[in-house]
Amino acid sequence: MKITSDREIFLIDLLLQEFKGASRTSIKKIIGHGNISVNGKKITNPVFLLKPADCIEYQKYRMTANTQGAPFPILYEDDQLLFIEKPAGILTYGERGTVGTSLYKMLLDYLRERSKGRERIYVVHRLDKEVSGIVLFAKSEEVQQKIKEKWKETEKVYYALVEGKPKETEGTISSWLKETSTQKMYITQQSEDAKLAITHYKVLKEFPAHTLLEVRIDTGRKNQIRVQLAGIGCPVAGDHKYGSQDPFKRQIRLHAYHFAFHHPVSGEQLKIESPLPKGFLRLNEKDEKYK
Repeated sequence: MKITSDREIFLIDLLLQEFKGASRTSIKKIIGHGNISVNGKKITNPVFLLKPADCIEYQKYRMTANTQGAPFPILYEDDQLLFIEKPAGILTYGERGTVGTSLYKMLLDYLRERSKGRERIYVVHRLDKEVSGIVLFAKSEEVQQKIKEKWKETEKVYYALVEGKPKETEGTISSWLKETSTQKMYITQQSEDAKLAITHYKVLKEFPAHTLLEVRIDTGRKNQIRVQLAGIGCPVAGDHKYGSQDPFKRQIRLHAYHFAFHHPVSGEQLKIESPLPKGFLRLNEKDEKYK
């Protein structure tokens, strides 16, 4: 982002005008971390006096210099946020009593070693163990809370390869969900202990026995996409828990590929994307890969 000053003004005051809603403290951090340059020179002084026609540039994609050895692909990182590409088959966060490691634990160990114990991360949201794609972590509890407060405004989009095809090429599924004692979600009638789930889908491509969908969610209920697509007769390929009949037993075909929201500190619009994983459209080793 580039701004041209039209008068004499302190750098922090100009940025407060540009990043509407951001606090003075947040803007000071952005400047102090070296994200701002004036006429090509990095400025870390918030009361630097700008002159008319000065060119101010904000580097919104300032990557942490040392990402070597990260256990998972880092899609974006700054001093407040960390976006990771999660593979299928690993928990986002291991609750007490769960077996095995988690994405959170492995990342935390990596960051502690990289920063000599100074860096921490905080869980913002989760993907099911069998689901791949974008996962966001905050680097402070303050930032974590800011993101959660505006979570409904966050755009989250998935690829889903499903069995069969929906009756309509696009539509919205709105239903109430509850959980069984065996931790399986199911669709039910509205009640005090049921939670409303809203999912939008659009057909991207049709195959002989499957359909590739783009899926957007307004709510973030447990197993939401999986149980609601199964409810319209289109279970996610490989998702035997919710009715898939496909014979293969590898990960289910659901991938969180697009994430967009306003940065909780700068207010800048961020859009993070993760490509369709290799093999996502292959149902088993003998089948031809869908094109």
